[in-house]
Amino acid sequence: MTPPPPRPPAAWAHLPFFSRDWPAIRDRLAGAGDWLPGPARLFAALKATPPEQVRAVILGQDPYPTPGHANGLAFSVAPEVALPRSLRNIFTELRDDLGAAPATGDLSHWAQQGVLLLNTSLSVDPGAAGAHARWGWDRLARQAVTEAQKHGPLAFILWGGHAQKALAGLPRPQDLVIATAHPSPLSARRGFFGSRPFSRVNDWLAAQGRPPIDWTA
Repeated sequence: MTPPPPRPPAAWAHLPFFSRDWPAIRDRLAGAGDWLPGPARLFAALKATPPEQVRAVILGQDPYPTPGHANGLAFSVAPEVALPRSLRNIFTELRDDLGAAPATGDLSHWAQQGVLLLNTSLSVDPGAAGAHARWGWDRLARQAVTEAQKHGPLAFILWGGHAQKALAGLPRPQDLVIATAHPSPLSARRGFFGSRPFSRVNDWLAAQGRPPIDWTA
């Protein structure tokens, strides 16, 4: 039996989403049987990166639908899992940009440095990508970004039309926006490869006197 969905992280619990939208989603999850990434990792992105620590935002669509892959952080997988194709392309661009890439697909070290790795939908049915996309999760993504913006300028890395549409209108003049094609095999060569997002974010942070993100550790 699947454990009940968890409570929202305290640092984000005041968002309107959790009083208005979360109760209905929580009830749907409670009756949905198995779903990914599971209760223990549902709010992993928010737990790892409180709003006052967010420096950059990478927005995904929904968790990996393959059992054992999703770990609650957008584009990330558990250390022992082979790299999904999009993440493989992300690491290829990272090597071209900065000369190295992480040893595994676990991106929790990015989250710990202030990279909010949030999906627009935080849950999915096994083997059914997008199954929970219309449940209202997208309102959380917009509210979380707006909350993080209260603490300073942000770098937005928006890969693909879905991410760009989901956060349309939120970036401000003081924010950095890097909007390119998605790193999936179908679109990576249409503007993702060669975009150098990682060095661009670090150059932007350096110009403000802020420490860079170690993308390659």
